[in-house]
Amino acid sequence: MTDQELNKRKAYFAKVRLNNYQASLRLEGIEVPNIPPAQNKAKILEKYKATKS
Repeated sequence: MTDQELNKRKAYFAKVRLNNYQASLRLEGIEVPNIPPAQNKAKILEKYKATKS
């Protein structure tokens, strides 16, 4: 498995984990705004590296 594939899988599972957490809070009656998590430094750098290429 390449680093790129591993990073994609990690990002996917982080997204799923966040969605599951928000769904769990909704089931408990806690209203959660649907705000995406802040981007970390690695994602921001990856975005700009992709635009330069």
